[in-house]
Amino acid sequence: MSDTPPAPGEGDWGEELPGYEFFGTTADKGILARGRDLPELFVNAARGLVALMVEDPGAVRPAERRPVRLSAGSREGLLVAWLSELLYLYEGEGFLASGATIGRLEETELAAEVSGEAFDPARHRAAGHVKAVTYHGLEITRDDRGWRAPIIVDV
Repeated sequence: MSDTPPAPGEGDWGEELPGYEFFGTTADKGILARGRDLPELFVNAARGLVALMVEDPGAVRPAERRPVRLSAGSREGLLVAWLSELLYLYEGEGFLASGATIGRLEETELAAEVSGEAFDPARHRAAGHVKAVTYHGLEITRDDRGWRAPIIVDV
């Protein structure tokens, strides 16, 4: 493992501090994602989502890569679309993300590459079922420490 940390907005998820924490909410789960910049915020939000789905996200190997291109009407809508796409890859295609590199992130457009592998119940213990990513309480903000976004997912 290199002593150089990954650039903001990239990296495998088992190699660094999470960049997210969970918070309590009635009947759902909350992820408070943080980042030094917007790409890192989006990657950390994805890491939090995967941590809600499997017990050990660091055990997921980057065996294959998948391109993701999305657009939405707002920055918050783009974050919901991003997380919803990762949820679709898992639920619809059995692909579990292990990392992501954000290539381009504009106000309403994202181009990224997601690494991961097929979900294997013998190696990946499910932690819980995420039904959907919501807009409830979602606001992407910036302060002197970086970017943050509280995200509530329906479980």
